[in-house]
Amino acid sequence: MYCVFMCHLAVEKALKGLYFERLRRVPPKSHSLVFLLGEIGVKPPEEHGRFIVKLSEASVPTRYPGDLAKIQAEYTASVVGDILSKGKEVIAWIRRQL
Repeated sequence: MYCVFMCHLAVEKALKGLYFERLRRVPPKSHSLVFLLGEIGVKPPEEHGRFIVKLSEASVPTRYPGDLAKIQAEYTASVVGDILSKGKEVIAWIRRQL
């Protein structure tokens, strides 16, 4: 669960860095990855876009877990490994946009 949360945070910070580089303004106080992409005006490849939506949806449950047992059962080691791998790919894509 913490790995998913930190992956979201890393992608969020990368997007906020891209936001600043492109728009030369302080990014808005938002945790929505989809919102940040829209504000920047950049369209990711389809696979990255789907992952960003999925990661954005995971933000609240992993940030504020209501049912800890359910969250832990949902985010198995293989699921988290896939999220971490895709997160690294998305961050690399964001870097290439700079």
